[in-house]
Amino acid sequence: MVLRLHNTLTGRQEVFTPRQPPAVSIYCCGVTVYDACHLGHARSYIVWDVLRRYLRWKGFAVRFIQNFTDIDDKIIQRAQAEGSTVEAVTERNIAGFFAEMDALNILRADNYPRATRCLGQIQSMITRLEAKGAAYSADGDVYFAVTKAHRYGKLSGRDLQQQQEGASGRLAVDDTDRKRHPFDFALWKRSRPDEPGYPSPWGTGRPGWHIECSAMVHEAFGDTIDIHLGGADLIFPHHENEIAQSETATGRPLANFWLHNGMVNVDATKMSKSLGNFTTIQALLDEGIHPMALRLFVLQAHYRKPLDFTREAMAAATSGWEGLEIALQVGERHDAQLGWSDPQQRCRDQHEAFAHTLDNDLNSSGALAVLFTLARPLRALAHRLQRGGEVTAQDHGLEGTWRSLVELAGVLGLEAGAATENAPGTEDDATIAAAVEERRVARQNRDFATADRIRAQLLSQGITLVDRPDGATHWLRT
Repeated sequence: MVLRLHNTLTGRQEVFTPRQPPAVSIYCCGVTVYDACHLGHARSYIVWDVLRRYLRWKGFAVRFIQNFTDIDDKIIQRAQAEGSTVEAVTERNIAGFFAEMDALNILRADNYPRATRCLGQIQSMITRLEAKGAAYSADGDVYFAVTKAHRYGKLSGRDLQQQQEGASGRLAVDDTDRKRHPFDFALWKRSRPDEPGYPSPWGTGRPGWHIECSAMVHEAFGDTIDIHLGGADLIFPHHENEIAQSETATGRPLANFWLHNGMVNVDATKMSKSLGNFTTIQALLDEGIHPMALRLFVLQAHYRKPLDFTREAMAAATSGWEGLEIALQVGERHDAQLGWSDPQQRCRDQHEAFAHTLDNDLNSSGALAVLFTLARPLRALAHRLQRGGEVTAQDHGLEGTWRSLVELAGVLGLEAGAATENAPGTEDDATIAAAVEERRVARQNRDFATADRIRAQLLSQGITLVDRPDGATHWLRT
């Protein structure tokens, strides 16, 4: 069995072969940390977490890098609106990101580079592009000349005559008179007097959106990586421009595989703040939706297809998770009765079926079907034992079924007890409560740096904070 993935660059499924097996290099476009993460982020990072887990399960040594864009027009605007600082806004939202990703059982990346900590590499790449005649400065701004890129549009399938409709909204309206071509994009942006900035050969400013990721890829991995990940909304202009500037600078491919997940709809309508149907991860958790139910909901659809969020679908996923969790826990909850003791026991035919479906471009819905097949007799066993039933000889034969279920569910990141509400009365409850109260006072005083430090400290101890709409803060052991 071989893994086949749909490569956006070629428009077809291809056998995945890393450049230097068993090592696999993956870069995932991260969030711009001006606001809380939404359901679209959850979908993206859950499916890429499954990719990473599956590659590891198949024996690959995966190095996974995911960035933070921590300087951007939206961040600056948010800080100004709050009367705060860029650092306070970014640190608050980064802390929130980690808490939410941990609750969803998404593995931490091997590194999280930030744009503001990669300025040397960013400026070096811009200088290389200038030397090749592919970048030019104008009044403190530096632009990439799209006409210098070889086959610009090869990822999105667009050409320069079709680009205006999709041109980046992150460029200021008043910069068109300084560009040589209307679709040239900013590599470096000069700072206005009331904006933060960093010294550079072109004056005080900040990096453009696209160059950040190119520089962070190169700093982490070099010229070429195995897989580049992101949402379908990033194909153009972001990933197209990454390819243009990176490959112009190095003369080598930026990534051999480009994978993109589909978008999220809410009740069959595209999720959008302007439409009022925008749903954050935190809001869903605050409603009491179990993180594993949310994860299962996401995995029911193929990652490249649109995902339609409805309350009915979420309720069905919750019910599905409750049944799956019962099956996952049966071996531990009834360990004394069952006496299962052979860790090598497995259902090899179900392992093969599981791998076969995921090898087909990460068909997670097919993989879930395998899990539910394994779970069915285990769930019946759990219900019978809970009613006081006796263990039979046939029940002893289910050990391999249970161990396979636990292993394969783990490949999908579905783990019983991955994020559960704390039970009162544990020995460190008072310490945690005191820290939560200290954080509440810090937030009330707009001391976001202290509040974020407390959240991060608790997170390092396995405690995730959940801020509810009524102002109360609850905590979870993760």
